[in-house]
Amino acid sequence: MRPVLVLIFHATAPADAGPLVSALAEGRGALAERQRTAFLAAGADSVVVVAGPSDGLSFGERLVGAIGGPGGPGGVVVLGSGSIPLAGAADLRRFVEVAAGPGGHALANNRYSADVVAVSRAADLAGLPPLPADNALPRWLEERAGVAVTDLRSRWRLGVDVDTPLDLIVLRDPAASAIHSAAPLIGERLAALAGVLSNRRAELLVAGRISATTLSWLQRGVACRVRALVEERGLRAASRLAQSDTPTTARPPRSILGELLDRDGPESLAATVARLADATVIDTRVLLAHRNGADESTWPDAEARFASDLLLPESVSDPWLRALTASAASSPSDHPILLGGHTLVNGGLRLLAARAGLAARARAGAR
Repeated sequence: MRPVLVLIFHATAPADAGPLVSALAEGRGALAERQRTAFLAAGADSVVVVAGPSDGLSFGERLVGAIGGPGGPGGVVVLGSGSIPLAGAADLRRFVEVAAGPGGHALANNRYSADVVAVSRAADLAGLPPLPADNALPRWLEERAGVAVTDLRSRWRLGVDVDTPLDLIVLRDPAASAIHSAAPLIGERLAALAGVLSNRRAELLVAGRISATTLSWLQRGVACRVRALVEERGLRAASRLAQSDTPTTARPPRSILGELLDRDGPESLAATVARLADATVIDTRVLLAHRNGADESTWPDAEARFASDLLLPESVSDPWLRALTASAASSPSDHPILLGGHTLVNGGLRLLAARAGLAARARAGAR
């Protein structure tokens, strides 16, 4: 068996970070420590939390540097500090087993957009290009390095990732209490959403990077009807550096909802979605990519995005995103709108729906 090194990359908040960026970094740092302990219990030989502020390096450059040259350890498991917070001991053991096994194999939580990857021969990473993020690593391993990649995307809980303070609230993480108190609308909207999810006569609109597995589960896991706009799956994993046959021209991200907002303005959001459903959950990163392009450096900054997720328009510096957020925040209580990222419209929504179902059954049993 090969020795296994687990690398957990954790971005600390810069000294001038806003309160939401700092809160997310603190929550993810606590999660990284929990994952460090859990991976050691799962059989890893060494677990290193690679922590520090942004240094301008790409994910690919940072990973090659952390491994320490082409030889490196035997096998390696790579993840970010916000990754797989719902993973169980058996899940972690599976990643360690693949990293410790025969060379030429890799395991990801999702091969199409990864948050955690186990590689059985770290030397296979020696030629890794400067991938901007970890999401595209399985594609590069398979298409460029000739590594056999499998994944665990059927285990939906492994697709949950903490990318925004709202995710901490949805997960009921201990770090979320202070964030929740600063965002009074969120509790109200989550309660209203639960009412829609458990109402047979209601309809839910979900827009963004919804997986086929999530959509299939919603069809049988909630009482309400579900309308979905599935757009820009693989937005973060579609790096040209990872692909073996990238076309000379690539279509920029586009969104149907984004086109409507281009026409009518971001302040039209609440009125637009109210004509379609009784509650709306939106992956706003698709809208930002539609408006600004796939490169996140061109988007409103993280503090603004996080404030938007928490329905705090007064804290959003970007005018377009502020208008969108104000529209969502002004929607009536009988039509809740929630804004967020990938986790919200996938694993987070499943968690919220499961809780809503349990609450509805508890109320029925009390009658």
